[in-house]
Amino acid sequence: MAVNRVPILKRCRALGLEPGFLGYDKKSIRTNQRIGKKVSEYGLQLREKQKAKFIYGVLERPFRNYYKKAIRMKGLAGENLMIMLETRLDNVVFRMGFARTRREARQVVGHKHFLVNGKRVTIPSYQVKAGDVIEVREKSRPLQRYKDILEVTGGRLTPDWLEVDHEAYKGTVKNLPSREVIDVPVNEMLIVELYSK
Repeated sequence: MAVNRVPILKRCRALGLEPGFLGYDKKSIRTNQRIGKKVSEYGLQLREKQKAKFIYGVLERPFRNYYKKAIRMKGLAGENLMIMLETRLDNVVFRMGFARTRREARQVVGHKHFLVNGKRVTIPSYQVKAGDVIEVREKSRPLQRYKDILEVTGGRLTPDWLEVDHEAYKGTVKNLPSREVIDVPVNEMLIVELYSK
């Protein structure tokens, strides 16, 4: 299995991203863009794709597969792509506040700490559906790790499409998100343009 080992803050600086979107609490970073340097249309499209891949922790081949599924679905391909990325299990665990970062969410899902509708799921890319109940399994709840995580993520806002009960270590997907409620700074239309060439 391929692992992305890119230094987080260095990559954020290169893409002009705030680390807060990834769950890191560094206040502000300098962007690595020279003033006056013109970026081509292809360069802009590529940067948007790299941003989306980096934020959600998806490598090139799975990302391309998401795009192929998105164009076969009803509606706009770009919006479908963002909704599929947002409803990955690791991202939902992060959004619910059961992990400090998406990378940590990917790790705890892979280490068999989470149940979806009462069944253990160890695949971070598992697509959740409306009505799914996601919970920390019984054996993992007493771990100090989760007490520390909930202490850090307690003040984080949970999106409207999720309902979370931190005391019960449980959350529910009320409905699938629309593109308007996904607060990721990515222009998905540029990604569609890039892949449709």
